[in-house]
Amino acid sequence: MKLSRIGRVSMALVVSVAMGLGMTACGGGTIGFMWVLGTQYNQIAGFKIDDFTGNLTAMPHSPFTSGGADPVSIVVKPGGRFIYVVNKGGGNGPTSNLPCGSAGSISEFSVGGQGVLTFQQCFTSQGSTPVWAAVDTTGNFLYVLDQQAPSLDGAPLPANGDITVFSIDPNTGRLTLVLNQQIKDPATGLQLTYFPVGETPTMMAVSGGCLFTLNSADQSISPYATGTAGQLTLTTTQKFNSGAVRPTSIITGGSGVYITDAGAPNTNSPGQLLPFTVGATTCSLNTITGGPVANISPAANPVYSLVGGAGSAKNFVYVANQSTTDTTNPNSSISAFQVQTNGTLLAIDPGNNPYSVGAGPVCMVEDPSNQYIYTSNGDGTVTGKSISTQGFLQDLKRGSKFTATGQATCLAVSGNVD
Repeated sequence: MKLSRIGRVSMALVVSVAMGLGMTACGGGTIGFMWVLGTQYNQIAGFKIDDFTGNLTAMPHSPFTSGGADPVSIVVKPGGRFIYVVNKGGGNGPTSNLPCGSAGSISEFSVGGQGVLTFQQCFTSQGSTPVWAAVDTTGNFLYVLDQQAPSLDGAPLPANGDITVFSIDPNTGRLTLVLNQQIKDPATGLQLTYFPVGETPTMMAVSGGCLFTLNSADQSISPYATGTAGQLTLTTTQKFNSGAVRPTSIITGGSGVYITDAGAPNTNSPGQLLPFTVGATTCSLNTITGGPVANISPAANPVYSLVGGAGSAKNFVYVANQSTTDTTNPNSSISAFQVQTNGTLLAIDPGNNPYSVGAGPVCMVEDPSNQYIYTSNGDGTVTGKSISTQGFLQDLKRGSKFTATGQATCLAVSGNVD
């Protein structure tokens, strides 16, 4: 069959539009962007996410410099125009060409066409060893968690960590330090430049108007209420009352807060998941009836969790399990639970759950369309899974393993840039 000249022109226009949207005959167009941190070379691997298959395609100019040494946490400002990378400092990667140097820092990037990153500026938190970042629900403030708070007037370093709060310029993404208007340095009388938390914090999570830090050394949670102008108000610090041994992560989702507990060190324990609800007025954590939920054997060493689900339903909890601390171990997995109406968790898909992923998963994300889940793995890969309406996970249609950058840590996704 031959096409008329008009028909050939029309087809050419359709193909041209499809290519402009990132669509191909084998895919459904780009549904979002993904950025994966890697500590081996202090880089960020960038990918486009295919709507139809969930496959990842490297974006132009990827990988990008992380800006600083040992990138460990990444967050996207709502709207997708800017991302922020927390560089812990030190590490083993090359540092000679890093604009932020080898000390702990925050790198700001603007997001351009096809998700391409352009480095903007370096910022520093008030304490040392920054390890995590989060954005408030309005997108106006960035919270950076430091494992070590600064000393006061030259005194010995305190045992606690801190949160450094920055306001975000909506046009440039630049960060401006927010002072703690509630506490003053007793020696100088000046406002503190940070908000104190417990000992050796490792992670934090935002739920509505509440912010929680997971403090590993003293087995506690520091709950803050988020207020106007970036101010944080500390409510009563909570100790774990649920038998946690080695808490590894804290995640919020829906009405729940979930803490993963890896169990006793060097035991290859399945560990457990601690589910909580958030107090309506106090930002306190209330234990769900039934308490901790055992992880699914043979999964072991849970290190991260994610609340998600296909479509608009967010009633499943997925747990990333490293199996052992050896990132070359091939038995890493995701275990899956359904959130019941009373908040308890029920394991799903017996016989298939847990689901295998790359070695040593560190973080997880769900794509902007809620069709796919991805883990960033310590072996320098990303594993993708599709989500069924029942919450079950399956391999992607055209392969589930993608090469990122060496010793991958955390990752982030974004939809269209506003």
